[in-house]
Amino acid sequence: MLVATDLNQYYGGSHTLRGISMSAKQGECTALLGRNGVGKTTLLKCLMGVLPLSSGKVMFGEHDITRLKPHQRAALGIAYVPQGREIFARLSVEDNIFMGMATKPAAQSRRIKGEIFELFPVLKEMLGRRGGDLSGGQQQQLAIARALVAQPRLIIFDEPTEGIQPSIIKDIERVIRMLRERGDIGILLCEQYFDFARALADRFIVLSRGEVVASGDRAAMDGEDVRKHLAV
Repeated sequence: MLVATDLNQYYGGSHTLRGISMSAKQGECTALLGRNGVGKTTLLKCLMGVLPLSSGKVMFGEHDITRLKPHQRAALGIAYVPQGREIFARLSVEDNIFMGMATKPAAQSRRIKGEIFELFPVLKEMLGRRGGDLSGGQQQQLAIARALVAQPRLIIFDEPTEGIQPSIIKDIERVIRMLRERGDIGILLCEQYFDFARALADRFIVLSRGEVVASGDRAAMDGEDVRKHLAV
């Protein structure tokens, strides 16, 4: 579904991504692992078009999306749940969800499917509340709901458990597992919490200093070559 080839990116004089090649497949969860500061979020932002690449190629299905803007990638079916949630604090919960439909035709852009509230019942109770008034865990659920209403073919999660209480982490794990089991969506999960990633991943990629240093299927995630790049 998503294939990235030989990606390079620079931030000032720093070579932040170094020849990264990776893929994310439909019906699978691919975990992106690594310590803080190794380039994980930079990679996700480049895949989404938020940051420009210096070189390399990104294909999404039959589309070359390397130079497309973020809204163009969203229209093709890529959704992004950013680190820190980045919901619109002054907008209502309902309007935050509607923002996820911005690439949809007008006739579809003002209807929230009931399945969103089946996944996150708390949001139905808080539709009129401002996004900034929600707890951190509720804001994360809102950010995921905002991504899902776009009916993506690929959804990118950047640290969805960061700063979230354990009960909400269980809810997020349940939703990601359900999406994976549906089989019609690809998931790229960037995560610091190793056990959370291992429970959901079909395949994994480990970054260190902007390079892919290990990759494989879920069975290999406990290997020493993986652990040594995650230990603090």
